[in-house]
Amino acid sequence: MTTTYDLIVIGAGAVGENVADYATRNGLKVALVEAELVGGECSYWACMPSKALLMSSTVLDAAKAVGGAREAVTGEVDVQAVLNRRNSFTSNWNDSSQADWVSGAGIDLIRGHATITGVKEVTVDGAVYTATHAVAAVTGSSALLPDIAGLAEAKPWTSREATSQQSIPQSLMIIGGGVVAAEMATAYQQLGAKVTIASRSGLLGGQEPFAGEFVTEALTALGADVRLNTSPTGVVRTEHGLVETTLDSGDVVITDEILVATGRVPRTSDLGLENVGLTPGDWLEVDDTLLVHGTDWLYAVGDVNHRALLTHQGKYQARAAGEVIAARAKGTDLHTEPWGAHVATADNAAVPQVTFTSPEVASVGLTADAAGKQGIDVKVIDYDLAGVAGSALKSDSYKGQARLVIDESRKVIVGATFVGPEVSDLLHAATIAVVGEVPIDRLWHAVPSYPTVSEVWLRLLDTYGRP
Repeated sequence: MTTTYDLIVIGAGAVGENVADYATRNGLKVALVEAELVGGECSYWACMPSKALLMSSTVLDAAKAVGGAREAVTGEVDVQAVLNRRNSFTSNWNDSSQADWVSGAGIDLIRGHATITGVKEVTVDGAVYTATHAVAAVTGSSALLPDIAGLAEAKPWTSREATSQQSIPQSLMIIGGGVVAAEMATAYQQLGAKVTIASRSGLLGGQEPFAGEFVTEALTALGADVRLNTSPTGVVRTEHGLVETTLDSGDVVITDEILVATGRVPRTSDLGLENVGLTPGDWLEVDDTLLVHGTDWLYAVGDVNHRALLTHQGKYQARAAGEVIAARAKGTDLHTEPWGAHVATADNAAVPQVTFTSPEVASVGLTADAAGKQGIDVKVIDYDLAGVAGSALKSDSYKGQARLVIDESRKVIVGATFVGPEVSDLLHAATIAVVGEVPIDRLWHAVPSYPTVSEVWLRLLDTYGRP
């Protein structure tokens, strides 16, 4: 096998696949190294299985929310069918089809654990490979295990176990208040578990405050026990297999399982960074071309660079990285100005994200608080999504809210948040407005069709005022 490549990509998840693909399309010879399953976290333990666990209940709830359809619903969600459908989306944790795609794209797949053993040198299970131009670390992140007495010994679930279970426990304790915690609390409560969630602050802390409030109210209505401003002080797995979680309130909650969803750490501890003057276990800081600071050959793409821990944002970075690596290798023109072809400018202030709770939370750009801290002249426009005709048609009991964060000095939108059923469908329009810096005056000419939920754009502009 060839041992020299133009580019060696470590990590064959969705992000690594895109780095390799775009570099290959631009004429480079690329090796893609993977120690687990080709397709990575998103395909098998994150995005796809988690959304599959949530979707059936979401569809059922949507039917129950509309008169005429509601009367036709005669049963509840079929839990085993949900799990079977989830299994189909992960291909039963078999990566043969994704490996076939890699081969078909003209990329060499190397299976095994990769270690960077020198500048432009990667060793995989004893075999040494060299890169003439670049190495890309696309190793992702792992769940953070907080320092709570007895937690590690209790063998807690992380997101991997939560998204791959073949049965639903009767009860589940969730530690954390972010996206994974909120989504898995929603999924498991809907699928029949009694969920207790302990969050040291409010839910979805990085979002607009009303987002977490809506989700907290909805989880409570589902029957979950949501305990905010609460932290565990100790965890014990009993001889009978149950989990006893002691909270700082003094309460002890007994559940069948416990899920830890308190953050992520980079998968760099065994990457060999010490061999090239970097610190194992650290996030890899990069410039906007995804080049690791202090190097001219090592790139870090996706979660591992800590810019935006989202698959779609990692794939966005990957397209830029694959092309800039190829351009530098071939000595062609670089476009590294903001929004150029070879940079990931959107990471800085235009990141879209959907939390698939019930209701959904969809946001892009800056929150009002974040914009204010950046010195932006902030004007906040809120609107009750239930007041839109399209919302009333979608649900007889619609609840939701929309917010625009506007830079008054430039008259452009710098952030948007929507909370409500299926608001993910509203998000891309907001993303385009933020990325394109579309003037508010021009947005008046982007006419939303009636009667759709998108009419909220007109209502938000009405609230802001005519030019």
